[in-house]
Amino acid sequence: MRHTFPNAVEKGARRLRRDSTDVEQKMWRLLRSRQLCGYKFRRQHPLGPYIVDFFSIQRRLVIELDGGQHDEQREVDARRDEWMQLSGYRVLRFWNHDVLENCHGVLTAVLEALEGSEKGSR
Repeated sequence: MRHTFPNAVEKGARRLRRDSTDVEQKMWRLLRSRQLCGYKFRRQHPLGPYIVDFFSIQRRLVIELDGGQHDEQREVDARRDEWMQLSGYRVLRFWNHDVLENCHGVLTAVLEALEGSEKGSR
């Protein structure tokens, strides 16, 4: 039997799923099990050289949650977003406090993006 070993990105994704933040856990509770109008999401999903917070494969939509540290790494985030967009993915970014204080607004924005991609794919 041949054993395969996950690469560093896959290992990192597994670690991030295990050590998710409170905000990521809250968002996952809202997205998991096709709770948002039947759309399937994955969490801490490897995408090329990156690991994205949440991902809809069906709609090629990436959702990233940003804490205070992201204010200091805007250039890094901009490069990530550019790579994803050039690869055909759409990226939505939300501040952690938006998820905590306005989860309805966040989910509305996510749903609008999902449904917008559905109309464009027909």
